Amino acid sequence: MPFLLYSDGEGNIFEDDTLYAVGRAGWDAFPIPQNQWIELPDGGNLYELPGRRGIGVDVHTGEMRLCEKGWAVAAFIPPAHTGLFLAAYETMLDAPTLPLFCYTAVGWMNNKNYVPAVRIEKDIRQEAAGYNDKKIESGTQYLLNNYPNNRLVKHLMEKCCMTYHCPAARNFSLGRWECPIPTSPACNANCIGCISFQPEEETIVSTQDRLTFKPSAEEIVEFTVPHLLNAPFPIVSFGQGCEGEPLLMWETIQASIIEIRKHTHKGSININTNGSKPAAVDALCRAGLNSIRVSTNSAQKHIYEAYYRPNNYQFEDIVESLKVMRKHGGWSSINYFVFPGITDSEAEYEALRKLIRETALNMIQWRNFNIDPDWYMGKIGINETGEILGVQQLMDLIQEEFPDLKFGYFNPPMERIKGDYNFQFAGAAQ
Repeated sequence: MPFLLYSDGEGNIFEDDTLYAVGRAGWDAFPIPQNQWIELPDGGNLYELPGRRGIGVDVHTGEMRLCEKGWAVAAFIPPAHTGLFLAAYETMLDAPTLPLFCYTAVGWMNNKNYVPAVRIEKDIRQEAAGYNDKKIESGTQYLLNNYPNNRLVKHLMEKCCMTYHCPAARNFSLGRWECPIPTSPACNANCIGCISFQPEEETIVSTQDRLTFKPSAEEIVEFTVPHLLNAPFPIVSFGQGCEGEPLLMWETIQASIIEIRKHTHKGSININTNGSKPAAVDALCRAGLNSIRVSTNSAQKHIYEAYYRPNNYQFEDIVESLKVMRKHGGWSSINYFVFPGITDSEAEYEALRKLIRETALNMIQWRNFNIDPDWYMGKIGINETGEILGVQQLMDLIQEEFPDLKFGYFNPPMERIKGDYNFQFAGAAQ
């Protein structure tokens, strides 16, 4: 079993060969099944967790105890992988709130870092090895030169691509796959872990700045049509992390879709959304929207609303939006924030089964939840999680009951929606 890792507080990480690494689900620490450890994938990173002592299993006594040698360590696992356990630690009284990243358990074995995770997606579109910085810089300059008056292209290239290193924006600079289209500076939810807006009084900061303008349909059409015509496996996606809720701009999106489809029927038009306005989704489907991805931290109303804190909509609206997309024959996904101990609780399992049945859901994108675990559970008021299944067992049970339901991490292109969903993109991304 992997040994526990700790940090000396100065950027140096060591293994503690007196303790085996364990994982966290909910508020509790658990031994991790040996077959759930995989080598930390390329693109993963390690984090020091200040003010926190790691929990491990004593190699001699088999009892759990704290590592007093330094601060706890967690792993960021890259896209296409889903973590099965959080890092296990005890938080000191003066510990700072952790920033908005995922905190997967990690250990050291055979001179390598290991994490409890599963590769949930074959798609290589965000592989770390597939990004060539020189080509990205060249592609960025090409787009800026070719769309000199397009505010949205400027935002995507200068901020998203070159400042935040957004994988979708970087792929856009390389003329491939999924092209992001942020559209809304406003939102109708007040998500606790919002990555583009945090109140000044909060102890954490947003990881990026939100879009500050409302793009026009003309600006959107100008660069999305060439992308759909020329990119391999093309998708254009409204709704990104650098904006608010795109359905608040549904009229602009509707006009954009209508105009895009006058020029080409290639590729897929997708929206990433909180699903708060089913009537708007219906209008967009009639205009030509192909797929929807609705984000949620839970299939249970009380947990969802405690996190999203919605304005003028409720959980039932997101369910209805998924139904609307299926009524029109489109592809529906949920962007499911995985939090071990809550996502795999028996209550959540039953609620998820109900959601899948009611909406005829096509896909679950099993996403790692970027949030401080203690802070999150405190904010939504979860003191006891009840019986838990384990994330891997949850996945297995859902797949067994719903064999046609697809698992993944990204929005699939039309080639996968209409053809072989399980095909793997050939070759490494360049």
